[in-house]
Amino acid sequence: MLPIDGHTTLAFLLGHPVGHSHSPAMHRAAFAAAGLNAVYLPWAVAPERLAAAIQGLRAMENLLGANVTVPHKEAILPLLDELTPEAAVVGAVNTVLARNGRLVGDNTDGAGFLAALREDLGCEAAGMTVGILGAGGGARAVAVSLARAGARRILVLNRSPDRAARLAELVRATGPGCEVEAGALAPGWRLEQAPDLRLLVNTTSLGLQASDPPLFAYASLAPPVAVYDLIYNPPETPLLRAARIAGCRARNGLGMLLHQGALAFERWTGRAAPLAAMREVLPI
Repeated sequence: MLPIDGHTTLAFLLGHPVGHSHSPAMHRAAFAAAGLNAVYLPWAVAPERLAAAIQGLRAMENLLGANVTVPHKEAILPLLDELTPEAAVVGAVNTVLARNGRLVGDNTDGAGFLAALREDLGCEAAGMTVGILGAGGGARAVAVSLARAGARRILVLNRSPDRAARLAELVRATGPGCEVEAGALAPGWRLEQAPDLRLLVNTTSLGLQASDPPLFAYASLAPPVAVYDLIYNPPETPLLRAARIAGCRARNGLGMLLHQGALAFERWTGRAAPLAAMREVLPI
């Protein structure tokens, strides 16, 4: 690791909590492999302190950038100077770029998800029917990226049907060739209600704790449905465990973390991301 001195640039992870994240280890490995005098620090920011944290970032002349995670991906939007077209469409930010004294919000989640989907599950979005659990910032990025990549049909399921309907409306506007439906997510929902489903993506936080209730009737899981859970710590959520027991292909969100992080690195530094070094420190 390079010594920290007056020329060191700083990158942060803004979230609450942040103790579970593998991003600090991944980006520190990337900076070391690239020979950059930079450090990456997790910054636990309670929701009511987010505005103050952003003001703190503005005061740093040696700011490289930041990542943004739960629960700030949507709340941060009005606090920034500008949004990239991707972040504006998705309505969520996972990456902050420092540009000539301005803070620009970007989103690399969608592209990172598609890369992980190909690498981890061998799935291409084109022509596929996908169920998305949740309707927050992560769900928006995933749904928009799938629609743009040619998904045939997307079913958005959320505990609040109104939020699911709003996300479905957004996806219809950004991917007009994709059929989009919205519905209520409840413990009694079964996969038989969407018989052409081939991929199920969990974007909610349910599964972070072993005591979390099931998202739907896990006993209804069966091949050929594949399951991708954006949660990566714990490495196996109850949903992933049930999917594997049922014989479904199933992966956690480490691949998405890797690829969205690589894109953030490239946008901060202007250099190609050292993917091998970043992958090596992740428990993939």
